[in-house]
Amino acid sequence: MTFGNSIFLIFTGAALLATLALFTRQAMIVAYIVLGVIAGPWGLGYVDDPEVIGEISDIGIIFLLYLLGLDLFPQQLWKMLGEAATATLVSSLLFWTIGFVTGWLFGLETAESVLIGAALMFSSTIIGVKLLPTTILHHRHTGQIIISVLLLQDLIAILVLLLLQGYGKGGHLVLDILLQLGSLPVLIVAAWLLERYVLVRLINRFDQIHEYIFLLAIAWCLGVSQLADLLGLSHEIGAFIAGVTLASSPIAMFITDRLKPLRDFFLVIFFFALGAGFDMGLVLELILPAGVLSILVIVIKPLVFAALFVRAGEKRDISIEVGFRLGQISEFSMLIAVLAVDSGFISSRTSSLAQLAALLTFIVSSYIIVLFYPTPIAVSDRLRRD
Repeated sequence: MTFGNSIFLIFTGAALLATLALFTRQAMIVAYIVLGVIAGPWGLGYVDDPEVIGEISDIGIIFLLYLLGLDLFPQQLWKMLGEAATATLVSSLLFWTIGFVTGWLFGLETAESVLIGAALMFSSTIIGVKLLPTTILHHRHTGQIIISVLLLQDLIAILVLLLLQGYGKGGHLVLDILLQLGSLPVLIVAAWLLERYVLVRLINRFDQIHEYIFLLAIAWCLGVSQLADLLGLSHEIGAFIAGVTLASSPIAMFITDRLKPLRDFFLVIFFFALGAGFDMGLVLELILPAGVLSILVIVIKPLVFAALFVRAGEKRDISIEVGFRLGQISEFSMLIAVLAVDSGFISSRTSSLAQLAALLTFIVSSYIIVLFYPTPIAVSDRLRRD
């Protein structure tokens, strides 16, 4: 199948399955992955080389991290370093331990158990934010808590990506990681200088020409990503730094709004490629450990977050709602699992285990949220109005 036909298949099929997903109260990310499974080599075989599609979709991950950086204001980060920081760090450590022990009990190697633990640390930004209404003050406060936790988790995820990048270099692991950490401040300083003395001046001079600002924003993201690659870091780390350096710019909101459709375009392709590349032959083999991991996350995560936020002084009903809205594995965990295979840290089998567990939690968690809490796709008119 030609690339043009593949794009037609991906977006036409995604639109059809996304419609079905919304009627069944599911997050649309599930539809994209299922479409990939159906159309990929293990399904109907319409797309027989998902790796090519996957390479193109990597741009979506770059834009995802770029926009995450744009949302990370330094002053906002300081406000988070209270109750959200404690809850995030304690929950991350606890779920890493649960994932590690579960992986070890199922006979995984130490490194693979470490990765499974890391996958369980994060909650889904797509489910946490997309299913959150903002119509009244209660929901806005709940949203602030959720976004604070997700942003802090993103910072931890960036550290995990950095460590995987160092591991992928081979040779002496500790030395390579130290070199990675040494390259990071060089990248930050270079990006800050370029932003302050070049980028901002161009923006101030031509800020009325929206087409130019749009192109400049894309060039800045991809340029810093390429600089990171030249310094031995990953494109994803570079994109995140590019976003952070622009977060305080007066046009950060404009850039975010303009780039979201572009990000979503490539992310649809990314999740399609993820499904197309998933080895369906492993499902029966992995369903038991994946099911156990999913149950542990769905049952324990809401309880842990609720207890931590009640202890931090939040109201009980808000804390319980936050717990359920964060009660799943993250799409970021799926990305980490994919990159861990690329770096040689884990096998493709373990990566498939993490991805299958994440997908199961997406499905169940989405149902729980739309059944009991206000969302744009809630099961009752009352919940949609709240």
